[in-house]
Amino acid sequence: MIRRRIGFLRSFSTHSLPVLRPKQRFHPSEIFKCNQTILRLAKLGRVKEARQVFDSTPQKDSVTWNSMISGYIENGCLKEANSLFHSFEGKNVRSWTIMLNGFFKYGFIDEARMVFESMPERNIVSWNSLVSGYVQNGDLRKAREMFNKMPERNVSSWNSMITGYCRCGMMKEAREMFHRMEDELRNSVTWMVLVSGYVEVKEYREAWGVFLMMLRSVTRPDQALLVVGLSAASGLNDLDLVLCLRTVGIKLGLEDDVVVGTAVLNSYTRNESLDEAIKFFELMPRKNEYTWTTMITAFSHYSKLNDAVALYERCGEKSVAIRTTMMSVYAQQGNIYEARRIFDEIVNPDVITWNAMISGYAQNGLLEEAKDLFLRMPVRNPISWAAMISGFVQNGSNKEALDLFVELLKTGSIPNHWGFTSVLLACANDEDIEAGRQIHSLTIKSGAQNNSFVGNSLISMYAKCKQMEDVSQVFNAMRIRDTVSWNSVISGLLENCMLDEAINILKNMPNQDVVSWTAIISAYVRDGQGEDALKIFLDMLAVGIKPNYLTFTSLLSTCGNLAASKLGKQLHALIIKYGLSSFVCVCNSLISMYSKCGSVDGLHVFEDMPGRDIVTWNAVLTGCAQNGLGKEAVEIFEEMEATGVPPDEISFLGVLGACSHAGLVDQGRAYFISMTQDHGIKPSVYHYTCMVDLLGGAGLLSEAEALIQNMPVEADSAIWDALFTACKIHGNMKIGQRVAGRLLKMGHKDLLLRS
Repeated sequence: MIRRRIGFLRSFSTHSLPVLRPKQRFHPSEIFKCNQTILRLAKLGRVKEARQVFDSTPQKDSVTWNSMISGYIENGCLKEANSLFHSFEGKNVRSWTIMLNGFFKYGFIDEARMVFESMPERNIVSWNSLVSGYVQNGDLRKAREMFNKMPERNVSSWNSMITGYCRCGMMKEAREMFHRMEDELRNSVTWMVLVSGYVEVKEYREAWGVFLMMLRSVTRPDQALLVVGLSAASGLNDLDLVLCLRTVGIKLGLEDDVVVGTAVLNSYTRNESLDEAIKFFELMPRKNEYTWTTMITAFSHYSKLNDAVALYERCGEKSVAIRTTMMSVYAQQGNIYEARRIFDEIVNPDVITWNAMISGYAQNGLLEEAKDLFLRMPVRNPISWAAMISGFVQNGSNKEALDLFVELLKTGSIPNHWGFTSVLLACANDEDIEAGRQIHSLTIKSGAQNNSFVGNSLISMYAKCKQMEDVSQVFNAMRIRDTVSWNSVISGLLENCMLDEAINILKNMPNQDVVSWTAIISAYVRDGQGEDALKIFLDMLAVGIKPNYLTFTSLLSTCGNLAASKLGKQLHALIIKYGLSSFVCVCNSLISMYSKCGSVDGLHVFEDMPGRDIVTWNAVLTGCAQNGLGKEAVEIFEEMEATGVPPDEISFLGVLGACSHAGLVDQGRAYFISMTQDHGIKPSVYHYTCMVDLLGGAGLLSEAEALIQNMPVEADSAIWDALFTACKIHGNMKIGQRVAGRLLKMGHKDLLLRS
């Protein structure tokens, strides 16, 4: 079990390593060179090589020791860092502070506090590290206590506390701390943290108000402040404000600043203004790799793969980051071999690129390829392990995910929060409450439970395992409760059919968002309470929450089930108003809704779509089948094959059903044969039922009966009922009696009576 394999969490060793004594004097420049080499290797994750350089350096100064200790900490080797720290006889205040930060970084709060209390001397940097460490671990009460005890404070001290409150969504306390600061002490970071804090909790008007206050103050906005101002304007979905900030940028001489320009571009893409984003991108005088990746990602978001590829080809110098982005786009669109081609073109891929390729394979169900790449990686970081664990989970290999997590523990490394969240999802999927509790214990020992992502995953895990008391305990113990935390509790309650309790949580939620409202709407839809879902939707609009694409897909499903075409059209108008008509999944839902309502408007939506996926083609084919549009289905199916989209089982169900309704026997036969011969798809009983409907409708009853008798899958009552109905229509008593005997033997007398 996991509990028996977590030896790395035992007390850190404090025994001394042998101290190497210098045998010869080194020139300061040589020592400096060794120190830089250690730092460089550690930064690349090559910590063993860094230690070799450290051990082979005959003369070390305090920077050498501190560099090696920092290198260990940076690579998650906290045990080794602690051991080296205790063997260093010449520790200075920086050495102590590095170790203090290291313990805080990995959540060992008690050990960090002991280091601070043991320090022979402290300076303001040490005090700031203490306060910042408590802030990072979500213990704001202790952070504030230490802040109040500080013998002196500087702007970093104040900014740390404001940052902590903002991260926890405690904007009232952050604003109070901000006003307590002397005006002349505030710097651009202070303003930026406060504006960003309001943006993070989606209080965009407050964010914009603080930004305007900053503009009216003596502070001249710099590049970073203009960027957070653009974030506030984007949140308000006000492109006029974005234009105003572009004007401010020009007045400040930042019109050609690539960072500001990229932030403007990002504002357009976030507000679903792709056309404006394209125009702005083309006019940008300077572009960096983030500019290119932002635009490539935007095209991918709208399923415009060809445009993304064309833009990628335009890039002059394709950096590793740009190649990695295009590689990820190909992988997300299912073109994994193109993604691998780009990966192979990169001469020296960094660990981020390796991780992206592993994730790409995992997303496309190619676990063996992902594992092979993982084992071949020259350097792994915590994200590499998390990506592989997540890959197993995505593909339903939850046991393998747990095993790999144990292997990670055996290396002595501490999992990052992504590793914990992925393995907790594995426990949730298997409803393995025992393993989940052990990992929960591990998160407490490592301090990771204070991370909001881990806390939210614990809530989801316990909810999936139907342990609602544990959900309540985790939620109440969380130091940082963000919007996701509240939404996780709501989702957990809904999963356990506790709708009334979920609504109460929504009412008490400090910062409601579209996710929480959509979860409630979807729950009503799943329960068949469409009218209640629509009422909740109207309440959502009344409080000013903007619906997203998931909101509309749920509501369109209700309209389709109720055959409420008029209401569906009203929702369609709202979709256009909110700029969501370019989302492929929304268009797919519109096609399904119109088809269920017997309207041909679904075909118009299909024709106007900027991008299509396999779900789109299947939706329109199914719609044609439902409404007897056989010729249209044949044309669409042929168009589908012509565009290079391979049909799947559902595609053939759609086109065979359409042929059946329209009596297109020859086309139906051809598609049924092509399904196996050309596409390698084995027909299911549902495909055979479509063929029986088709043949039976055309009066080819003997052929239909022979098809049932010779098919390799077991016949169900539905397929015999289809043939029996055809026999009644065509008055074939001989075959009809045989079929009736079959149905009686299967115990389906009710079908005969109904027919």
